[in-house]
Parts: sequence; structure tokens; C-alpha cells
Amino acid sequence: MRLLPWTGADGKPCYLSTDDPDSLLSRLADDVEAAQLASAEAVLAGARAVMHDPKAGEHAVRCALARAVESLGDVLRIAVGRGDGTR
Repeated sequence: MRLLPWTGADGKPCYLSTDDPDSLLSRLADDVEAAQLASAEAVLAGARAVMHDPKAGEHAVRCALARAVESLGDVLRIAVGRGDGTR
């Protein structure tokens, strides 16, 4: 069973049961994970820039933190799905 990098409409985890890593849904999940990881890298760079800017206001810090929290959730879900983390 593979934990997919998205949830259902009810917020519950979605799983894929297949032995074919080249199935359409497996490839879609791989693409979504790659996009989430790339986004997390960009969010990290942006958050670092905000944190190193002494002129950054509360709004900038809150926005950077909100995006970082979203990205961390995505990255943790990917790690758990790949068996590299626990929940």
C-alpha cells in the first residue's frame, strides 16, 4: 500500500494498492511528490530570506511561517509514504 501525497475530500489519507510503479496513478503521485519537494525548497529559501531580513514585518514572517508549515506537512507525508518517517 502506498500513501498518496494528497487526502480525500473528507481529509482522510488516500492509499494506492498496486504492484505497478508505472501505473498512471503511481506516476501521478510521483509527479505530485516531486512538485511538493521542489515547492518546499523554494519555500525554505524564501523563509530564510525573510528570517535574515531585519526589516521584515510581522506579515512577512507570518506568511513565510504559514507556507513553511504547509510544506513541512507535505514533506512529512512524503517521508511517511516512502517509509522514511513515522506518524
